[in-house]
This record gives sequence, structure tokens and C-alpha cells, in this order.
Amino acid sequence: MGELVEFIAKSLVENPDEVVVNEIEGSQSIIIELKVHPEDMGKVIGKQGRIAKAIRTVVKAAAIKDNKRVVVEIIQ
Repeated sequence: MGELVEFIAKSLVENPDEVVVNEIEGSQSIIIELKVHPEDMGKVIGKQGRIAKAIRTVVKAAAIKDNKRVVVEIIQ
């Protein structure tokens, strides 16, 4: 799941080398933390959070195979 988030984020931002994805796995769920350069925050979040919502939707769809719950957090 982390590789998927990293691939999507690197495709969107101007500083792809500063994209950092941290994956915290529990028994029932996975938390994926996404850090990007401060200038790229708007590109990852999008207008009214549409891009962030789309990223979360794609990752949740991929997680259904593993019967896991995935939370994607975009942090600074």
C-alpha cells in the first residue's frame, strides 16, 4: 500500500525526491503517513481536498483484497 501512495504522490509533486511514506501496520488496519515538501502540499491535497480523497479511495480499494482498513494521513 505504501508503494502505491508513494507512486501517486511522486507523480503529482514537483519535488519527488522529498516524498516520504511511512507505513504503520496493526492487526486490523494500516496507517500510511505521507510527507511532502511544503510547496507541494496543495498539489497533493487539491482543491477542496479532492486529490487527497481520490488517493484515499484508490488505496482503500486496493486494501479490500487483504481485508484491511487503511488510513492515509497527509502530514507536514
